[in-house]
Amino acid sequence: MKTSKLTLGLVGSAFMASLAFAPIAAAADGPLRGNVRVVIGSTSTGGDTYQNASIVVDALSKKLDLNMKVDAVGFSSAYRALDRDPRGNTLMIFHDQSYLGHLYGVEGYKDPFTNYTVGPTIAINPGNAYLVPKDSPYQSLDDIIKAAGEGKTIRVAIQPGGVSEIGYTALKNAIRIEHPGAEDNLVAVNTGSQSDKNQLLFDGQADLINGSVQANEQYTRLPESDQKAMRFIWLTATSETLQQAPENGLGQTDRSTLLEYAEPNVKVTMGGDKNFAFDKEFFFLYNKKMNPAIIKQIDDTLEEIYAEGTIQKVQKKSFFIPDFKPSSKAQSHLKEKADRYETIIESINK
Repeated sequence: MKTSKLTLGLVGSAFMASLAFAPIAAAADGPLRGNVRVVIGSTSTGGDTYQNASIVVDALSKKLDLNMKVDAVGFSSAYRALDRDPRGNTLMIFHDQSYLGHLYGVEGYKDPFTNYTVGPTIAINPGNAYLVPKDSPYQSLDDIIKAAGEGKTIRVAIQPGGVSEIGYTALKNAIRIEHPGAEDNLVAVNTGSQSDKNQLLFDGQADLINGSVQANEQYTRLPESDQKAMRFIWLTATSETLQQAPENGLGQTDRSTLLEYAEPNVKVTMGGDKNFAFDKEFFFLYNKKMNPAIIKQIDDTLEEIYAEGTIQKVQKKSFFIPDFKPSSKAQSHLKEKADRYETIIESINK
């Protein structure tokens, strides 16, 4: 019996089709299917949001045998994409700016706790920092608080409405508590990217800038005579978080040195015996109408991934602290965190 070319062609096509759909079939034990787009609230593919998202999404993709891709579209486009897709083929990863932007009243930021479903946390960036020029007269944050209290204007370069601004707000609040009426001497110089903030410092247009260990450590190695030389003066992360960082720290700055710039060595009072600290956390956001079974699937899969222990090594290599909390715990934790920082923001806006 002869087999026609047509028959062979049909059999071949069927075989290739079966291969094409193999990943979907392999993931058929869960509701998450097909191609999954993970949008992030940043347009940078070199920043910490993209790095964090890529590490976690790659691990999820392999574990679920699904095609998952990170797309750096920025917060406005990310929210729009999430709004349009209740099926679960679009997920989002962002950080505390999702609720801080809303609390600061920045246009385009909705309340994530009412408009979306908050998913699991995945990592902390302990590197959120504030820096001064290396030849600055201010040797500590106490010097800056004291100078503002004595009437000197301190210019702080920040990106308004988020992680960059919350430290500035806390510092302004501390000046208000320690030197009532002098808080207006701390002045925000609103700008955009990290390179913009750096440039303001280089040009002498700012006395203090928000930066990060990852982006700015290289400048702390320069000699004081260099216009671009700077030094850390404050890391907002909790000491508990920083102590989980690799002992060798990052670049030429080891962990013990970084701990000198964090609480309790650096105190930014919130009143009474409470001091400000802030861990920049990354987490998933979902469409409010997405199938709850997908939330459970991602929670369960991430729990397996973190239990295996490999992902933690990858995260720490990039100076991120592993921080997995399943959705229910993440929701209560982040809401409590948002409420706490709302109090600080309101104290300044009275």
